[in-house]
Amino acid sequence: MADPARARKLAVRIRQIVSAAIESQIKDPRLGMVTVTDARVTSDLREATVFYTVYGDETQIADSAKALTSATGVLRSTVGRQTGIKFVPSLTFVADIVPDTARELEEALERARHADAELARAREGASYAGEADPYRRPAEDEDDDEHDVDAPADRGPADDGGEDLTPRTRSTL
Repeated sequence: MADPARARKLAVRIRQIVSAAIESQIKDPRLGMVTVTDARVTSDLREATVFYTVYGDETQIADSAKALTSATGVLRSTVGRQTGIKFVPSLTFVADIVPDTARELEEALERARHADAELARAREGASYAGEADPYRRPAEDEDDDEHDVDAPADRGPADDGGEDLTPRTRSTL
């Protein structure tokens, strides 16, 4: 197992090398506007996954995927020459779905903003069906200073109005 910091550094270097090589070395006409977004290397430094996005429609994305798959050998040898490591990791290209997910989230947020604005317009001029505060409040006693001896708060647990279940001895007079 390699050091995780070394794997991260190698992943960054692979991302740089692959993106430069795609721009300068790969002349495949199927290759669209490809952007390398990330690269990850396994902890044993044997496999590297390169994430990319393509600007365009579904056919351009599919054509770019085929072009990257066919150029994997050239890109791997370029990575080996420029990194100088003993074993060059195998490259796997994966279309990055983060931009699509971000776009979907932005659309959902926009729909929520429109719904909130519509609700705010509906609330203008609206009034409550009942009182503004529907909760009952306890009545305020003005004679709080004088407590009644028979008040429920002053009674013990046996004086709750129910049956007393504690055994008592009766005295007969």
